[in-house]
Amino acid sequence: MGSSQLILRRLILYALLFALVVIAASGLTALLERLFTTDALLVSAGVAELARALAFTLIGGPLAVLVWWLVWKRLDDETERAAAGWGLYVAAMYSVSVVVFTSALLSVAASFIGRFDPQWYSALSAGLIWAGVWMWHRWMWRHPVKHPRNLENVPAVIGSVFGLLLGAGSAISALGALLDIAIRGFTSLTPTADPWWHSPLRSLVWAVGGSIVWWWHWIHGGGRYLQTRLIDVALVAAGIFVAGVTALGGSGVVLFVLLRLAFDSSDPMSELLRPLGPAMAATAIGVLVWRYHRTAAAHRPVGTRRASLLITSGVALAAAASGIGVIINAMLAMTVSPLAGGSTRTLLLAGISSLVVGSAVWWRAWKPARQPTTADAIHPGRRVYLIAFFGISAVVALVALLVVGYRLFEFLLGDVSGGSLVDRIRASLGLLVAAGGVAGYHFVLWRHERTLFAASSPIHAPAVGHVTLVAGSHHEQLSQAITKATGARVTVWRRADEGGDMVAQSPSGSSDIVQQIAETLAGITAERLLVVVGQDSGSRARIDVVPLESGGASR
Repeated sequence: MGSSQLILRRLILYALLFALVVIAASGLTALLERLFTTDALLVSAGVAELARALAFTLIGGPLAVLVWWLVWKRLDDETERAAAGWGLYVAAMYSVSVVVFTSALLSVAASFIGRFDPQWYSALSAGLIWAGVWMWHRWMWRHPVKHPRNLENVPAVIGSVFGLLLGAGSAISALGALLDIAIRGFTSLTPTADPWWHSPLRSLVWAVGGSIVWWWHWIHGGGRYLQTRLIDVALVAAGIFVAGVTALGGSGVVLFVLLRLAFDSSDPMSELLRPLGPAMAATAIGVLVWRYHRTAAAHRPVGTRRASLLITSGVALAAAASGIGVIINAMLAMTVSPLAGGSTRTLLLAGISSLVVGSAVWWRAWKPARQPTTADAIHPGRRVYLIAFFGISAVVALVALLVVGYRLFEFLLGDVSGGSLVDRIRASLGLLVAAGGVAGYHFVLWRHERTLFAASSPIHAPAVGHVTLVAGSHHEQLSQAITKATGARVTVWRRADEGGDMVAQSPSGSSDIVQQIAETLAGITAERLLVVVGQDSGSRARIDVVPLESGGASR
């Protein structure tokens, strides 16, 4: 069977197995849900739903077992265990099951806090069935013989990332609710709302559950010890990028609220303080997660450490550039309407907050005052970063320029009573200036580093390594010309007939023959050459060049 047919057969088999397992699990979930139902008869409470559940269970279940048995028998072959299809199936089903059963069981646990959810048995049924699917596929993933040889680290990576995002997001929600109550007091709660501790406690349940999933895969399962590109990408993407965005966004909102309290307190105090608690929670949890993964990245390969710094710098620079654009927008709005209300002032304070937080983090991560001065200090990731940031910001600047041009022509050709020109273009103009500045800065850095690379390019080894020269009495001048033209080492054989001394016979001496030799040897790349200088016709020299084998003798 050809390789393409094998790939197609595996694709169909594993896709069929995946679909049948999902169908059987759905049917079992519906039947278990009916068993938990005590206020209705099994058949009378929805015949169609019961028929579908029975069909999924009694038809899909045996078929899933049959297909799995066929797959399991084939895994005695090493080629099948090393196939990408087997690893992809285990990783996909493991990921789906861990997400479904974790979310379902945590939903059941949270439903017992405060208002009781009468449909708790539905989530409990899904959690129990999919927990069984998860344990089944975890056993296959960890099987001592038949475990996947390809993509074997994907389940650990997905479990770690899912647990981290779920735990950190829920922790932000729980801590933010507590801080909001502590800052604004109990007056922010509506009379019909649940007791103040219900919402933080529900979020805490989800946070603990997500943390357990993360610990199970990252700490207990040894995910932190894996040395693969996938785990490095997951660490940088989730632990550095997402956590960095969360921390920067939270700290920016905190500063924004503080600036509004100082310079723009037109709104009621309760409304001004509303974002402060969640923003403080996002900052604290984001910094905690970011710091942990920055420390973990320090023990990873050097490329991962550099990538974490570049990601941090990129996120901070994006925040700072956005702040510049918003500040320009607000200042132009003030020039159009100097007596504008608090909306323009609020916009200006938001831009200042983003600029201050983003530029501070960018300065610490990028260190613009200590840029590389030699080509050896420039790593490839930095070059990719410069090109990527230049390209993205250039595209953004181009789009903003087109919008400015459109608004300008619309103003000139349309009804001038529809608002001032500055008011129409101020948002796009601010984005244009910010993106153009970022593009220009990274382009200058890229050109400077390219100059460093060009200046430090290694001198290539000579194309010709050794030349055996056969010439007359003026062989020294010819030898020097060959060395200058090729950089090769020269061995001289003297001609017995002085008639071959074309230097003595040439009217202009050695200069013509030296130039002729340089022109003849230009572009030749043989390792060893034999060069014979003799007389051709008239006063012009005849130069014969014969490439030699590397093992030839020399004198």
